[in-house]
Amino acid sequence: MESVRPLVSVVDDDVSVRESLPALLQSFGLDSIAFASAEEFLASGALATTSCLLLDVVMTGMSGPNLQCELLRRNSSVPIVFITANHDENLRSRLLAQGASDCLFKPFFDDALEKAVRRALAERSR
Repeated sequence: MESVRPLVSVVDDDVSVRESLPALLQSFGLDSIAFASAEEFLASGALATTSCLLLDVVMTGMSGPNLQCELLRRNSSVPIVFITANHDENLRSRLLAQGASDCLFKPFFDDALEKAVRRALAERSR
């Protein structure tokens, strides 16, 4: 029987991020799917199969933190790793206090992303 690889959903309105992160996640042995907006992610039905959410903070339309609140309202336990170009430690602290697994500042190293995602997946399996 073939084991199912975890699915990481990437939600970022930056096309270069949506194009590069899935290949990087695949190199870590993870499946991924990318969405241009929080609204697109919610409408897709992918939440049901998502093992970890890689989520930009600032996006057109619904922001990453607003999506986090919506997922909490829906009683979703999918772990979130935020990514942001805004190097604000207060923002990072707030996101973590609201339940995010991690928050990485762009640009980040590949190994930092892999560690954050693996940690989030481990939290999910507890």
